[in-house]
Amino acid sequence: MQEQERSPRSPEAKLGLQVEDLWDVQEPQLSPTEKLNACFESIPVSAFPLGFSNQVIEIKSDATLAEAVKILSHHNIVSAPVVDVDAPEDATWIDRYIGIVEFAGIVVWILHQSEPPSPRSPATPVSGTAIAAAANGCNFARELEILGLGSAATTSGNFFEDLTSSELYKSTKVRDISGSFRWAPFLALQRSNSFLTMLLLLSKYKMKSIPVVDLGAGRIDNVITQPAVIHMLAECAGLQWFESWGTKKVSDVGLPLVTLDHIIQVYEDDPVLQAFKVMRKKRVGGVPVIERGSSRAVGNISLRDVQFLLTAPEIYHDYRAITVKDFLTAVRRLSDFVTCKKECTIKELIQLLDQQDINRIYVVDDGGNLEGVITLRDIISRLVHEPHGYFGDFFDGVLPQPLTSRV
Repeated sequence: MQEQERSPRSPEAKLGLQVEDLWDVQEPQLSPTEKLNACFESIPVSAFPLGFSNQVIEIKSDATLAEAVKILSHHNIVSAPVVDVDAPEDATWIDRYIGIVEFAGIVVWILHQSEPPSPRSPATPVSGTAIAAAANGCNFARELEILGLGSAATTSGNFFEDLTSSELYKSTKVRDISGSFRWAPFLALQRSNSFLTMLLLLSKYKMKSIPVVDLGAGRIDNVITQPAVIHMLAECAGLQWFESWGTKKVSDVGLPLVTLDHIIQVYEDDPVLQAFKVMRKKRVGGVPVIERGSSRAVGNISLRDVQFLLTAPEIYHDYRAITVKDFLTAVRRLSDFVTCKKECTIKELIQLLDQQDINRIYVVDDGGNLEGVITLRDIISRLVHEPHGYFGDFFDGVLPQPLTSRV
């Protein structure tokens, strides 16, 4: 390999060279996938570069919802670990953190609290946390009624603008909603865990982000996300191990996994809140926006877009009932609908996703008709495979819990 090729342009490319060195010494009888598995099993997650800010952004449990949204928006991130301000200075990691708060989680919780309680909901909370969450939910619903906002299912006009200017939004703490909105699974890795473990959790086990814990310090020192892995792969273009995998067509590796018959979709004239409710109900991160009366996709809306409901509530000014198309036009996201053909290579797909900073790409035929969708998770799932019995009792306790732990 020429010297200039051995001089990485970035930390991610340097990491790619580590994989390359391991690739070169693998047994020749191994398949390419087996070689990659062996390479990634030999690299600890501590080697994964930090994010663009070179630090882990944390949110204190006594921060208000308004403050949490401001922090997430300022750092251009969609989630962050929540630090328990009541934890002692020498607390272990499992006692120091209470979960991971998300933009989408905050909005889903707001929408949930504004709806009437389900008749199937248990009448009596079963724990202190549930009691606190239920009491807070009642207060929230009462406050929304006072604001004249009604049900979120039919909300229009200045719902989010009124909400984000309310005292309730400004005073409710992140810890107050920890038991009621959708938190990301808080499963952490320690620095010595392998890349293979991390890649499997982000793909097969559907985790969107994984905190990496420094056991000695009792703190999270990195958060590895699906987009960060895709960026790392994009930086490895030109390396032998990457090219042997990346030059394959997406159709040759079984993509798209989600075909037309199974794609959840919304129409351009549907209320935007209904679109977010569909994603919440179906547990998907994004859906195509279809032109009414045809099968042509005109855009994409994702849970990441939910942040604009809190950071730019003024988009409701001109609409009685804002539609999906109105919303995407207002936040200039219609251009985010990116497509590819089945003949596209994995390498081309990765570079496109990384350059556009998007989480999914839609597969279309020559006529532009939708055929499927490929997500970041789908691509990572085609990079490695899970050996039989690999995780064992891993999920019974990823890290050893101290005797003094409250959990």
